[in-house]
Amino acid sequence: MIDSPAKLKSHAENLSKNSKPATTILVSLGTCGIAAGTRPINDMLKAEIASRKADIEIVEVGCMGLCHSEPTIEVVNNASGKSVIYGKVKADQVAAIIETASKGIEAASCTVINRSWFYPEENETATPERIQARIVLKNTGKINPEILDHYLAEKGYQALSKVLFDMTPQQVIDTVIESGLRGRGGGGFPTGKKWAFAAAQKADQKYVLCNADEGDPGAFMDRAVLEGDPHSVLEAMAITGYAIGSDTGIIYIRAEYPLAVKRLEIAIDQAKKQGLLGKNILGSKFSFDIMIKYGAGAFVCGEETALIHSVEGKRGEPTVKPPFPAIEGLWKKPTVVNNVETFANVCAIIRNGAPWFKKIGTPGSPGTKVFALAGKVKKVGLVEVPMGTTLRQIIFNVGGGIMNDRKFKAVQTGGPSGGCIKFDQLDTEIDYESLKRLGSMMGSGGMIVMDEDDCMVNVAKFFLEFTLDESCGKCTPCRIGNKRLYEMLHRICDGRGTRETIQNLKDLSNSIKDTALCGLGQTSPNPVLSTLAQFEHEYLAHIDEKRCEAGVCKKLLKYEINNSCVGCTLCARNCPANCISGSVKQKHSIDQSRCIKCGVCMDVCKFHAVDRK
Repeated sequence: MIDSPAKLKSHAENLSKNSKPATTILVSLGTCGIAAGTRPINDMLKAEIASRKADIEIVEVGCMGLCHSEPTIEVVNNASGKSVIYGKVKADQVAAIIETASKGIEAASCTVINRSWFYPEENETATPERIQARIVLKNTGKINPEILDHYLAEKGYQALSKVLFDMTPQQVIDTVIESGLRGRGGGGFPTGKKWAFAAAQKADQKYVLCNADEGDPGAFMDRAVLEGDPHSVLEAMAITGYAIGSDTGIIYIRAEYPLAVKRLEIAIDQAKKQGLLGKNILGSKFSFDIMIKYGAGAFVCGEETALIHSVEGKRGEPTVKPPFPAIEGLWKKPTVVNNVETFANVCAIIRNGAPWFKKIGTPGSPGTKVFALAGKVKKVGLVEVPMGTTLRQIIFNVGGGIMNDRKFKAVQTGGPSGGCIKFDQLDTEIDYESLKRLGSMMGSGGMIVMDEDDCMVNVAKFFLEFTLDESCGKCTPCRIGNKRLYEMLHRICDGRGTRETIQNLKDLSNSIKDTALCGLGQTSPNPVLSTLAQFEHEYLAHIDEKRCEAGVCKKLLKYEINNSCVGCTLCARNCPANCISGSVKQKHSIDQSRCIKCGVCMDVCKFHAVDRK
C-alpha cells in the first residue's frame, strides 16, 4: 500500500535502482499487433530466450505507433541505451534476433525500422529529422500497461501527489488554463475553463467523465492510449476530480474495445489496491473512485450530452445547450467531460509546468496532437506532432509518402465531421483555426490520405452514408436533410445529376449546418462542402461528361478492348459475366449491355489491351 508521497517517491526510486537484464525486448501487443500475429512471435521469443538461458527480459507493451510494420519488436541494450526496432517480424527470424540481441548488432535479413520515425522523449525537442514529440504517447509502446510498477517507474502518480500536497484546487485549474490545453476531442474548447465552470458550481455531487467513445472511421488514438498507458488517464481523472471537487469518475468506452476495457479494469484494480484510487488517496483527505460504463458503439454518443444520457441509461440523444454539462450534466449535476487524449496531457503539464507546455506547438494551440494516419499512405500508424506541424511533414516525412508511389489527391481530417484538403494546401500548419479556414477541422485526430484513384464525390457520399447510419434522428435537419444530401450525391455518382443538383447540395448543406441540433449534424455537410470547394471539377465531370475521373463510380465506367489485343482469350475466360467474345488470335470485344464493370478483364490482360474510360 502506497499511503504517502514519501512512500511513492521511495518506491519509484527503488524501481529505478533495480538491476536490469543485459537486454530488454519490447513486444508490441496492442490490437493492431495482436491482429498481425505478434502473440505467436512473443511466445517464440520467450521459448528461444529460455532455451539459450539468455539474460534478456521480455516486456509486453501497447501499440508503438508503427502499425505499418506489425508484428513489431524493439531490442534495447540496457548498458548503452541503444535500440533496434524490427518490423514485420517472421517466425524464422526469431532465432537470429535473439542471437544478436545482446551483441548490439542488427540481425541479418530482418526489416529494421528507421529510428528517426520515432519520437523525442517528453522533455526533448523535435527536430526536422525527428518531427514527432512524445507527450500523450510517452509510455505507450514503452511500458507493460498491466504492471503498475512500470508506470510508477516513469513518474507515474507523481503529478497526483503534487496536486494533493503542494497545490490548491484553484492552482491546478490556473495551471491548466495557463497551459492553453484545449480539448482534443474535436471542438477545441479550453480545458481549464471547462474545469473552472464546474468548480464554481455549488453541488453535493460532481462528476468527471472520460469520453472514450472513439467512433470516427480510421481513428484509433484513444484506443491505443488506453491499451498502452491506462494509468495516465486514471491519474489525470483523479487530478480533475481534485480540481473541481468531485469524488467520482466514469470512463465511457465502447464495448468494441475489449483489450482497452480489460487493461483499464486491471489498472483500476491495481490503483485501488495500492491506495492510488479510492478512499484517502496517498494518505490525504481526498477520495476518488473510477468506474467503467460500456457504450454500444453509437457515434452520436461522442457528443457530450448524448454521452451523458447514455450513461444515465437513456437513449443516446443530444440536447440543446445551455445548460452545458459543466453546469448541469450527469444526473443534473456539474460534470466535466474530456476525451482520452485531453486527459493524457494533464499529468505532463502538472509535472513540468504550464510554461513548458506552451513552448510546444503554436500560441493559439499549444502542445501536441495525436493523429491516426491511415489510408493510401506507406507508413500507417499513430503520429504525435507539435501543433503547427504541416500536413506535408506528416504525410510525406513521417508517413513516407503515398502507397505505390501514386499521386496524392487529398487528405481528410476530422473524420466524417471534417473536410478534404488538397495538394496545394499541404504546407498548412495544423492547428484548430487553420483547419477551420480550409473548411475542415481537427476533430479527434483521424487523418485519411487519398490518392488519384479516389473519387471525391464518392468520398463525400461515403462519409455522409456513415453519418446517416449514426444519426440519432432526433432533429429534422440531420435526419431528413442528410438523407436528401445522400440521395443527390448518389444521383451524381450514377450520372443522373445536373448542375442544379450542385447548387441544391450547397444550399441544403448550409441550411443543415445552421439548424441541426448537435455537433454531429452541424458538421455532417463538411465533406460535401469541402469536396465541392476543392474538387468541383470532378462533380462537373460526373454531370456534364458522365465520367468519373478516378474510375470508381461503376455506372459511369466503360471497359473497351483496344488494338493491342492479340486474342489470347484470357479476358474472356476470366470474365464473370461472360460478356467478352472473340476468336483465338483475333481482337475481342465487350458486350456493354452485359458488362458488370468489375475490371477483371483489365486486371488479367498481359498486353494492356483493355482501356477503362
